[in-house]
Amino acid sequence: MTVRSARDGTGAYPWPLKPFNRPHPVRGNFGDPRTRFAEPRSAEALRGDGVFSFHQGVDINAPDGTPVYPVASGKVTRVPGERVTVACGNGRSFQYWHIEPAVRVGQHVESGRTVLGHILRLHEHVHLTHLENGRAVNPLAAGHLTPYRDATRPRVLRILVRSVAGRDGPPRRLSERLFFVVEVVDWPALPVQGRWRAGYPVTPALITWRIEGASRIVVPERAAWDVRRSVPKNERFWAAFARGTYQNWPVFDSQHHRFVRGKLLFKLTARPFDTRRLADGAYELVVTAEDTGGNRDVGRLRFTTDNSSV
Repeated sequence: MTVRSARDGTGAYPWPLKPFNRPHPVRGNFGDPRTRFAEPRSAEALRGDGVFSFHQGVDINAPDGTPVYPVASGKVTRVPGERVTVACGNGRSFQYWHIEPAVRVGQHVESGRTVLGHILRLHEHVHLTHLENGRAVNPLAAGHLTPYRDATRPRVLRILVRSVAGRDGPPRRLSERLFFVVEVVDWPALPVQGRWRAGYPVTPALITWRIEGASRIVVPERAAWDVRRSVPKNERFWAAFARGTYQNWPVFDSQHHRFVRGKLLFKLTARPFDTRRLADGAYELVVTAEDTGGNRDVGRLRFTTDNSSV
């Protein structure tokens, strides 16, 4: 990253907080689930209606009142409420959320010099969205937010066999259309301070899977989740996540449940997988979770198919 690249709005860019050339804790990853369930908290509410979306940026942890600076120079195009948008004039723009703005629309701002505003009380973070021609891209991808280092490793916690009706069952004598669901967590690269210091999970950047038989791969590796570059459209939320997923500090019936850790359940296929495609026998499902730093973990599930009764 060079000062010039930040100022002309191309290439890598520094952090929006001082010190600009040192990593800061990221407490919310690109692609994290954002869930607002309509009903009070219950198992039934998790299957119900609400507002669901993918996190379009990263949440950078810092104390309330911390000054926020543009990561790239440009012109302020919007100042709606508690956010500021800066356009670089080349299709790239950045949004800074949860700040008390100190700039106005039309103002030219300089990377690392102009104070865009200060982090609002009780927020303890600035949300940064990176847009390329109006589409959100991952600020933690290589060649974007710099420097960024991540030594934490995602964890594949468990793999579930779930019926189309939503019931979890044993991985034996499978002979139907079903979903393979994986619970995965990743953790912030640096310790988070403030009310989130207890540690809350974030999504990995990539989840892949394959199915192996006795001596060969019967279903080649494919991606179930990939936000290394961009995120799906919000209407695809429940095609990517499985029911039972909810965000950190979840919202049920307009009430935030503070200090509750989120749960991240991913579907390996958007549509049910038909195990009748496989010959009767024993198989192993291999799931790999990876972050933008290349750290990874592998989980395995042995299952059997029995189509004799079909």
